[in-house]
Amino acid sequence: MKAVVCRSPGDLVLEDRAEPGAPPPGWARIAVSHVGICGTDYHIFEGKHPFLAYPRIMGHEVSGTVVERGEGVELAIGEPVIINPYLACGKCVACRHGKPNCCVQIEVLGVHRDGAMCDEILVPAQNLYPANGLSLADAAAVEFLAIGAHAVRRSLSAPGQRTLVIGAGPIGLGTALFARIAGLDVSLLDMSTERLDFAESELGFAALDGSKAPAADLVRQASDGEGFDLVFDATGNTQSVQSAFTHVAHGGALVLVSVVQDDITFSDPEFHKREMTLVGSRNALRADFDHVAASIRNGAVPLEKLVTHRTTLADTPRDLARWAHEKSGLIKAVIEVG
Repeated sequence: MKAVVCRSPGDLVLEDRAEPGAPPPGWARIAVSHVGICGTDYHIFEGKHPFLAYPRIMGHEVSGTVVERGEGVELAIGEPVIINPYLACGKCVACRHGKPNCCVQIEVLGVHRDGAMCDEILVPAQNLYPANGLSLADAAAVEFLAIGAHAVRRSLSAPGQRTLVIGAGPIGLGTALFARIAGLDVSLLDMSTERLDFAESELGFAALDGSKAPAADLVRQASDGEGFDLVFDATGNTQSVQSAFTHVAHGGALVLVSVVQDDITFSDPEFHKREMTLVGSRNALRADFDHVAASIRNGAVPLEKLVTHRTTLADTPRDLARWAHEKSGLIKAVIEVG
């Protein structure tokens, strides 16, 4: 089969690889249809991912079709599926408490093990969700949107709360969309005027442009000096995360959607004075995938606006390398495999 392989940072090629073979019990063989390109994939290509062994087949935002079933798998041959790329052990403390998204031994397709930028892949049946009427192109977008949907659900928000999402990349936009679906009053803060213009004109969000004024001033003006009830940081930027604590209203919550490698520091007196809640959010659960799929079906998610770039498996080495540096106009790129 054909596979896009990142041999080492900056070295991305189309290779012939052995087909995955027959699936073991409880697994299925999937013909890959579409793969979304994530920020993680760009980081892997650029050598910025700290926990990755090369060479690696990337790709964890995936849709496909069942072509072979292992023993005990009930999915039908030909079934279109959404793939949950988080492979959990099922035995650790997180798994026992129904949180496989933060499994102690989690393996993410395309990161800890080879992913789906290829013709076929083996996946545990428990990680395959029937698309139920979603097109395979739309089904490949469910995973990246589920990150934001999970963060919103983790926030224990209430309708009407004044909400700030920091970071207008794909994860931030997904978070903002599902915050709005939850009935929150959402504003977006970013340093990119281009992305904010898109969020405002195409998605209808209030925009705070951090390139034109200090974020603290923008937050103060947008919140009548009180701060936001809910703040989601989806930047992956240490300075942004640390500054986000000051944007939270008394009694409010900060949800860390992105992750940084540095230690985060904040003023403990300010944290306690506000009786803030600090929430970490990692990956997503089946309930989040289902919520996203339902929201796409009912038209609440404008995927036709979010998916701005497309390519083929053969052209991915060229296009991914280019898009890693040419971000203008890019929101979400998708590889059409099948």
